[in-house]
Amino acid sequence: MRTILATMILCGWLAAPLGAEETGEYEDISIADLKEAMAEKKVILLDVNGTKYFAKGHIPGAIDFRANEDKLAKVLADHDKSTLIVAYCGGPKCEAFTAGVEAVKALGFTNVKHLSVGISGWIGAGEETGRLDKKKS
Repeated sequence: MRTILATMILCGWLAAPLGAEETGEYEDISIADLKEAMAEKKVILLDVNGTKYFAKGHIPGAIDFRANEDKLAKVLADHDKSTLIVAYCGGPKCEAFTAGVEAVKALGFTNVKHLSVGISGWIGAGEETGRLDKKKS
């Protein structure tokens, strides 16, 4: 009987879903929750698409990670380590965001999330983007 009980407990433990940190993934944030944090000015956005793509369109207020990668500690120096930081890249299949997440975690930031829909999902939802390469009409 003890063996059966121990086996059931072990199987239940092994079958339990792993948390984001345990699987090596990062907690996702929805567009709605991100917009709320943006409205409350309680988020730092980290665009990890690269400077060329950042210029073509990014979530308003985002930091161009690639352009600031070497000075990220200085850029974020005035922020509390518990500040919400959201990293994003192109879309659901893009993995570039991990460079940004790992960089801010290495600086000691603890509240780091991922906008998995990325800039493509943001645009697809009809949200506004910032641009640096505005064309003259």
